[in-house]
Amino acid sequence: MSILSILTGFFLLVVGGEYIVRASVSLSLRFKISKFAIGMTVVALATSFPELIVSVNAALSGSPSIAINNVIGSNIANIGLVLSIVSILSFVTVNKNFYKRDWPIMFLFSLQLLIFAMNDNLISQIEGATLILTILLFIYFSLKRKEASVNDDNFNIPKVSKFKILFWLIISSISLYAGSEFLVDGAVKLAKELSISEAVISVSVIAIGTSVPELATSVVAIVKKEKGISVGNILGSNIFNIGSVLGITSLIKPIMVSQEIFERDIVWMILFAILLIFLAIIPRKNHIGKMKGAILLILYFYFLYVAYK
Repeated sequence: MSILSILTGFFLLVVGGEYIVRASVSLSLRFKISKFAIGMTVVALATSFPELIVSVNAALSGSPSIAINNVIGSNIANIGLVLSIVSILSFVTVNKNFYKRDWPIMFLFSLQLLIFAMNDNLISQIEGATLILTILLFIYFSLKRKEASVNDDNFNIPKVSKFKILFWLIISSISLYAGSEFLVDGAVKLAKELSISEAVISVSVIAIGTSVPELATSVVAIVKKEKGISVGNILGSNIFNIGSVLGITSLIKPIMVSQEIFERDIVWMILFAILLIFLAIIPRKNHIGKMKGAILLILYFYFLYVAYK
């Protein structure tokens, strides 16, 4: 039954990825907002729903520590697994805004999490409120950006009604949520059958499961030649995972941060973020292709090896 649940989850997540891309492109057309900004806000928020649901449920059930393990593991998977697969399937091009704003914002959110956690091994309710305020400011300034390619030749979806856009957003959100529930439930059951600890499950199996929406959405975006959404979705999802998921969860219940998270998981999250900017700079500059994607994927598998060691 766990295998069937996993397969059902994958199917629903692919459906959700299809409709969230349709809705996001249509939004950028209608409101003349850049596809990259839409990818970093609307798409990223929708694909972060699984992390939010898992983390809030963990907090309500008395296991708030699972929330931070899930978020950190998901952020690592978004770069090491999702971006690597996207790069292998179709090269990723980054522009100057990636260096000037988008990557720095993602990195600053990561550092903000590190500082809050280092303060007293706890993400308090006040710190959670600060994270939420920061993400709201991020959304505001992202949606004000209208400089990107609203006149691209890559738009494959004609202008549609607001009702249809809303319908697509609802369908995609439901599919992403239900798919993540099936996938995570099946993955957790399968992992428990193999006697894997809860800590390792949350940073690996659950994190990978909740990152599948980002993977499905990014792959669908590439098929539709909407690479701006693909890259923006990955960076934006990492930002939303910290700002909204951990922010909301810590408001419900303060999150304890174990020493193991400092020594292994947060270090790996920072390492992947630094590696991403490094790979974007080295030749070919502004280009992440198959070779660089393979490096990310190999390093991600090594991270999983260390986690299970």
